[in-house]
Order: sequence, then C-alpha cells, then structure tokens
Amino acid sequence: MSPDDAVINIFFSPEGLDDPTPYYRHLRETAPVHHSATGAIFLTRFADCNEILRDNRWGKSNRGGNSLIPTTDPEVLAFRQKQLERQIAEKRATSMLFLNPPHHTRQRSLVSRAFTPRRVEQLREQIGVLADRIVGDFVRTGGGDLLEGIGFPLPVAVIGTMVGVPEADWPKFRKLITASAAGIEPAATLDELLAAEESQAEVVAYFKALVDKRRAKPCDDLLSDLIAVEEAGDSLSEGEIIAVSMLLFAAGFETTTNLIGNGMGALLGNPDEQQKLWADPALLPSAVDEMLRWDSPVQLDVRTALEPAELLGEPVDAGTRVVTLLGAANRDPDQFTDPDRFDISRDEGTPMSFASGIHYCLGANLSRAEGQEVFGALINHCASVELDGELKRRNRMTLRGFEAMPVKVHRR
Repeated sequence: MSPDDAVINIFFSPEGLDDPTPYYRHLRETAPVHHSATGAIFLTRFADCNEILRDNRWGKSNRGGNSLIPTTDPEVLAFRQKQLERQIAEKRATSMLFLNPPHHTRQRSLVSRAFTPRRVEQLREQIGVLADRIVGDFVRTGGGDLLEGIGFPLPVAVIGTMVGVPEADWPKFRKLITASAAGIEPAATLDELLAAEESQAEVVAYFKALVDKRRAKPCDDLLSDLIAVEEAGDSLSEGEIIAVSMLLFAAGFETTTNLIGNGMGALLGNPDEQQKLWADPALLPSAVDEMLRWDSPVQLDVRTALEPAELLGEPVDAGTRVVTLLGAANRDPDQFTDPDRFDISRDEGTPMSFASGIHYCLGANLSRAEGQEVFGALINHCASVELDGELKRRNRMTLRGFEAMPVKVHRR
C-alpha cells in the first residue's frame, strides 16, 4: 500500500473510519513525513507533531488551496472555495480556532481564566453532583444509549451553564452542532457541507439573538462577561463575541461527549481493564488519560507555514500545509510503551489528544474532570456495563466518535 492509499483509507474506507490504527502504523513505519499528492504533508510521530504545533511559524489558515485529501469530489472543492470567498467578502468574524497572534492571543486571554486548573477544581464538586444525578437516572432505567443518556447531557449542562445558554435550548444543539461540525472534516461530502452550512447559520442566528438578550439583561455567565468587556472599551466586536461563544459551547460538549463514548467503547472492548478500574477508582485520572490516548476525540490538527519555514530541518515554502495526525502520535512506540495495548494504569506523560502549543485546547482540564466524574459515578452506581447492541462509528475522522452506544448496566 502506498502512503497516499493509506491516507485515503483513513478518511474514506469503512475499515479506516472504524479503526485507523493500522494505517497510522503503516504511515509511521514507511513514510513518517509523507508529502502527499495534494502537496499537504502528513506527520505521524509524536515528536514531529509536537514540534510543528509548538512552532509559531506554523499557524492557522482557512485560505488553503487544494484539498488535504488525495482524492476529492470537484464539487466539494468548488463549494469550499465559494464558502471562503463569501466569508472574506462579508468580513465574517473568525473563531479563535483559526486565528494567529495577536488576534488569537487577544480572544483567548478574555476567556482563558474561566478554564484554569483552579477554576475547574472549584467546579468539580458541582460537576460531581450533576454526574451522580445523570448517571443515577440512567442506571435506574437499566441502561440504553449511553451517549444520549449520559454522554451529551452532562457536558452540555456544564458548558451551557458556563456560557449562558438556557437549559430549555440545550437538547436542540446536539444535532445542530454535529451537523455543522462536518464543515471541518476533510472528507465531508457535498450533502454534508450543505447541511453544515444550514446548521451553522441557525446556530449563528441563535447566538446573535442571545447576545442581544444578554446585552439588555446581563447574567452571571461568560457571554455576559464578554459583552461587558466589549462595552468597557476592548476591541471585541459583536461578531467576535458570537464566534467565541459558539466555539466554546460547541467544543465544550462535542469533544467531551466523544471522550465519554470513546472511553466507554475502550472499556467495553477491554473488559479486564473495566474490571480493574471498577476495583480501583483511584485509577480514574490515568484511565481518562488512557482513553484520550487510545481513541482521541480529535484525531488531527492542521497547520500552514505562515512564512518560509522549516519542517524537521527541511526548508518549505510559505503556504505549505501540514496535517498532524494526533491519533497516530498517540500510538507512537517511541513515546508510549506497547502503544496498541489499552492500559488504564499507564503513566507515560500527556497524550497529544488536546494538541499542543498556543492552540492547546482551552477546555482540556474541564474535559478531563467531566470524564473522571462520569466514570466515577458509573463505578458508584453500577457493578458493570456491557454492550447491548451494535456499535457504529460516525462517518467522521477529525472529530471521532460513535453515533450511539447501546448498553446494559447492572446496579450495585
């Protein structure tokens, strides 16, 4: 198999979408720095990914040329190009996910204090109470879809309350955010991109209306704080407030929902490790980190050379794009001993699941805390969890997760 064929299988084949690990291994062993047919460069080693993500000469850009993937529908390319042209023409505010310093620094500094380790620890008791209630209700029913019953309700409640999205509106966002997130998938189809654009427009309209409400009647939430900063003379525009709020809310539950689902999937596939965790809840911190390493909710991150730069000692032109395959980095044997073994007691440093450098995930501490509290509550409420149906992956690779997770739980 050629390296380009391996990339195609990762993003398009049922086998790759179900488990990209063999293709990651093939790339890492045969072409760890793969210059693909599209001109994008794919990295699979932990140290290489970390080096690029921490080098500010490699930044964010949504103005790349061709697709990252070797084979793509030309209609998709044309649609993405028109989307970009509209965004530029309309001067839409850009999420800090796609910004570079100093604009990224300004936006991030305004919200980062809400996600510090100290602030997360202050929230942990509330998260624990919430997890206990949600998991308790799920266990009393005997189980069901773990994503619908636990994986979505817990993180959306936490981030929804922080940002200031009313509880009555939480349920409708699961499908909206899932649909709109297709826009960042390199292998998205035209139908998925059309649905993503429609959902994104609905979410933007919602947050615009919510900003108007909070401006008229502030509350004790992050959205009101962002509006107050704007009115105190900072340069945040209304469009930036909407973009920041949308990003925090969507990322705050989408990735954590997948952490909970992927983590439970790993335990179901490794029952000895589930028994070990149930017997020793003190392993929860290392177990959640191992879940993140084993099946990361985010599998890749893309950087663009903002100026002529170096890629691992080799000169590259400005505009060169690099795909850091985070899921592959997390299976690098030079970083993790026996990386294809799921081991909840593993203690070999932080996985690459939250990226690295200035774009390191703001919500990493919060997501870990939520994962630990959810699995802690499952241990407290039930003797075991077992699969009760078929597991099916979403047709996604950047944001990796399951469509549903039917389980039976056995009460203590």
